[in-house]
Amino acid sequence: MAALLARWRSSPWAGSLRTAALSCALLAILVVLPPFLSLYWLRLLTSVLMLAVIAQGMNAMAGFVGYPAFGNVVFFGMGAYGAALAMTAGFGVAPALLIGAVPAAVLALAVGPLLLRLRGHYFAIATLGLNEVVSALAANLSGFTGGAAGLSLPLGAGTASDAAYRAYSGFVALFAASLALGIFLRDSRFGYGCRAIRANEEAAEATGVATLRVKSIAWMLSALLTAAAGGLYARWVGFIEPSQVFDMSISVKAFVMFLLGGAGTVFGPLIGSLLIESATTLAWSHLLKFHLLILGVTIMLVVLMLPDGAQGFVARHWPAVRAWLRHRS
Repeated sequence: MAALLARWRSSPWAGSLRTAALSCALLAILVVLPPFLSLYWLRLLTSVLMLAVIAQGMNAMAGFVGYPAFGNVVFFGMGAYGAALAMTAGFGVAPALLIGAVPAAVLALAVGPLLLRLRGHYFAIATLGLNEVVSALAANLSGFTGGAAGLSLPLGAGTASDAAYRAYSGFVALFAASLALGIFLRDSRFGYGCRAIRANEEAAEATGVATLRVKSIAWMLSALLTAAAGGLYARWVGFIEPSQVFDMSISVKAFVMFLLGGAGTVFGPLIGSLLIESATTLAWSHLLKFHLLILGVTIMLVVLMLPDGAQGFVARHWPAVRAWLRHRS
């Protein structure tokens, strides 16, 4: 029995199956949780899930590939506007999300071969410029997007509670997709190529990794996930404008979240979003005048104390804790 257990633990699929089992358990909890929550906590948890999805999209590029796509919010805005325009034209939510996400993926594939030749802060600045270009287009095409006046979506059926539950359910489903993407990027052959690029791009290319193709596909997957989150957000709030959905603070917050939870991990974005949103809510509730100061200091302290993220901290110290627990028992 011990030999079988040891063989199972050394299997290349063991980690993936353990993560999948943990993901299923977490999703089951999220599914059964709403009846026990007030609308306030349901909205807060929906925000956590949305930010976890956006952070996972950022993690796909910055965490696994090592390319800091600070302008990833451009896909969030494109997804929001694409889905909003589709819904105002009479499409259902699912087709509208697809209509919003596909152009974002196409844009990532179109500009990827150009921008992904840049590295480090040059790539980060280029993605910021891409976001500004698309945001300016959305603001100036007023006859199509509503421009600076914004765009209102048709009201959904049912009460405000029904809308809140629908938004929550949608983000739970999208969060499940983000977990699947994280497992794929961590354990698949494609994911190994991504991490090889992050470690040393020249060495990865010398060993046969098609670096430009791998980076472009990773950015496309990131764009799809982020755009879908934008589309669901538009359906959730019912009104969007360029400064709202192309806001760089969304990217900054997502970047901090996946770093805080653990770069290149599956659950890091969720951990980071829980920490940041909880700190933000507490700061707003009890320290209204100083909430930004307290939040900034909290982020700096956590990043300094957890340089490899919360998940990395647990992974490093869990063997010692487990040994201590065995000794006590």
